[in-house]
Amino acid sequence: MTDRGREITVWDSSMWKSGGEFELDGRRFQVRSNVWGNKYTMVDDAEAVVASADRVGRRRWTVEAAGQTYHFRRKSIWRDEEELVLGDTRVGSVRKTSFWRGDVVVELPGLATALQLFVFGVVISMWDAQASAGGS
Repeated sequence: MTDRGREITVWDSSMWKSGGEFELDGRRFQVRSNVWGNKYTMVDDAEAVVASADRVGRRRWTVEAAGQTYHFRRKSIWRDEEELVLGDTRVGSVRKTSFWRGDVVVELPGLATALQLFVFGVVISMWDAQASAGGS
């Protein structure tokens, strides 16, 4: 993953379940899901919960971190894009920019980098699960 052209981390997907892990500024984070893939948590090296996501895969879902709740919604059933909303106003998004290469742009202003990476991991895991379900 890059930020303004500079690599900041590598997302390491889990092979056996939804989620993955990454290292940022010398700290390792794990992103884990429940068995249904509709709840995710991010824990740090000390196994402390840093963030959680609920109702993932639904039209509207939430992320909680540091006492804040962030609201997301699926832009359209036909597009790979999840929007960060404040009320009904779009203030950011995670979206695929290329179907063939799998490029994803994360624009989540105001969210800490680790939290943006958590949201990215949740969205990527959700898209992977949806693609697997569609192919079965």
